[in-house]
Amino acid sequence: MARRQTSDALRTRPRTTRRPEHLTEQRSRPPIVELRRVTKVYPGGHVGLEHVSLRVDRGEFVFLVGPTGCGKTTLIKTLIREIRPTEGEVLIAGRDIASLSDKKVPQLRRRIGTVFQDYKLLPNRSVYDNVAYALQVIGASRSEIRKKVPDALRLVGLADKVKNYPDQLSGGNLDPNTSIGIMQVLYRINRTGTTVVVVTHDREMVDKMRRRVIQLDSGRVVRDQAAGTYTSDDESTREFARRVREEMGLDDESPAY
Repeated sequence: MARRQTSDALRTRPRTTRRPEHLTEQRSRPPIVELRRVTKVYPGGHVGLEHVSLRVDRGEFVFLVGPTGCGKTTLIKTLIREIRPTEGEVLIAGRDIASLSDKKVPQLRRRIGTVFQDYKLLPNRSVYDNVAYALQVIGASRSEIRKKVPDALRLVGLADKVKNYPDQLSGGNLDPNTSIGIMQVLYRINRTGTTVVVVTHDREMVDKMRRRVIQLDSGRVVRDQAAGTYTSDDESTREFARRVREEMGLDDESPAY
C-alpha cells in the first residue's frame, strides 16, 4: 500500500444494515469492543488505520475481511494493546485501554483470547503442557488444570494428541474439512456468550456463515454489514447459502457449515 497522509476527504462511507433485534437490545450496555476514530500512522508515514469507528457488542460473531495490507492486523493489535493508535480511542468493555498501566496489559490479554497464525506454541512442551502452561500463568489451581485441559482439547479435536509435541501436529493451509471444524468450534464458543471476531480470507466460509462482516480497505472501514458475505451481497451468493442451510436443516439465523 502506498504511503499517504490521512485525509477526511478521502474517507469512504461504510455500508450499513439494520442490526439483528437480539443485538439491538444490548445497545444500552457498553460494547465489548469500541473504536472511536482510530488512526494508526507508522514511522515513515505508512497509514495502518484511518479514522476507524466501530463497535462490537457482547455475544456477536464478526468476520473482519479485506485484502492483504488493508489494516486487519493493525486493528487486532490495537485491541490487545500491542500497538497504540496515533489518534482516537480503543475501548474494551467500556474502558479506554490507553489508560492501563503496562503491568495491567497482561490482565487485559487474559480477557481477550487471541489465536495467532503462527500458533505461539512452546516447541519443547507437549500439547497437554502447552494448554496447562497457559492456565498456570493465570493462576489456575492444579485441579482446575486437570479438568480444563482435557475439556479444551476435546473441544478442538485433539483429545488423542495430548502427548504429541507441536512439530508432530499438522499445520499450514487448512483444507475445507478442517476449516469447517474450526468454524464449528468458534460457533460453539460464541453460543456460550463469548464474542468472536475472526480475521479471514476464507471467502466460502464467510459466505456460508452469514454473520456480520466488517470490510477494511486501505485502513478504512468500507462496509459493515449484518448477515453479510465476503464481498458484495449478490443474489447468487444468497441462494447458495440458502441451499446449504436447507440441506443441513438449519434455520435462517443458523450458520451453514
